[in-house]
Amino acid sequence: TRYPRIFVPPSKPPLIALQNGHWFKLICGASFQHLPAIRTLALIYSLAGADCIDVAADPAVVHAARSGIEAAQGVRKAQGGEPTDSVWLMVSLNDGEDPHFRKAVFDPLRCPVDCPQPCISICPAEAIVFTPHQSGVIEERCYGCGRCLPICPIGQIETRSQPATPAAIEPLVKAGLVSALELHTQVGHETEFRHLWQTIQPMLPHLKVLAVSCPEADGVLEYLSRLQVQMQSLPCPLIWQTDGRPMSGDIGDGATRATIKYGERVLRSPLSGFVQLAGGTNRHTVPKLKELGLLRASPQGDRVRQSIAGVAYGSYARSLVTEIQTQLEEQPQSTYRLEDYPDLLCQGVDCVTPLIAPLKCTINR
Repeated sequence: TRYPRIFVPPSKPPLIALQNGHWFKLICGASFQHLPAIRTLALIYSLAGADCIDVAADPAVVHAARSGIEAAQGVRKAQGGEPTDSVWLMVSLNDGEDPHFRKAVFDPLRCPVDCPQPCISICPAEAIVFTPHQSGVIEERCYGCGRCLPICPIGQIETRSQPATPAAIEPLVKAGLVSALELHTQVGHETEFRHLWQTIQPMLPHLKVLAVSCPEADGVLEYLSRLQVQMQSLPCPLIWQTDGRPMSGDIGDGATRATIKYGERVLRSPLSGFVQLAGGTNRHTVPKLKELGLLRASPQGDRVRQSIAGVAYGSYARSLVTEIQTQLEEQPQSTYRLEDYPDLLCQGVDCVTPLIAPLKCTINR
């Protein structure tokens, strides 16, 4: 396939990006299982310069993401670029009930015939449909944001837990198909975290990085300090993911404030490891970090000021590609291989580059 020239940033190892403070992670969603969309997201964001792609602990999802990453390699090669294996695939695991690991459920037969169906318009994943062929929640599209729950006129929408199983992805970690794990926890889950930590021990020697994601709550810094004691002698770098406002980056411009404030708290704490933002991240996150001086390390006497190592984008990043995926699915006899539609692929890269480029230009010199 002949591709119009796509801007492909110079590829550097993800660890270097983490150390230099310009690490970019795409969050596909811990319970998002729409395979064609995951492949498309992985292809576009790999080309645009992402360092890491976070997906559900589902072998089918992992293989779809890897297919997208490999397709990006093919596009690079077609443009005369050097093939690179610089995108790490991360899988999310949880130590208990967590809003990231759930699906919306309801019985469409109970819906009133005159219902205005506000659940359809509020769903960012387009996971709720009422058609002659299918009604209700399209399970693989739902990623558990919960926005549909409070607006149902008869209050019938609930959530079903979608726990991740470490055993399902252990062979993929050992085979090198998954490079990193992210452990989702909450204040008060010390016992549950200990159990999860013991479960993943066989995978630790194979990891390139481990992330711990925890929402802000009273006593969170003390809780994370106790977790760090449990994780002593970790054989790889550690990332603290500060989940300020989970799954809210596409809601509004102000959603990013909470995660920046939380990230700064962790950054100034005695915790060791990299600090990476998530939850409420959007196009305003990097400009605000630059304004606050939290991205670029700057000399202070003989010391170097601490800085945020990177940013993870979830719902906002996925929303940028929604229209591209819709157009792909509308192609006659589409195989959902975006690389077969060069112009559409270029549009996708153009859509996400403005999100990645400001972070990638923030490099310590």
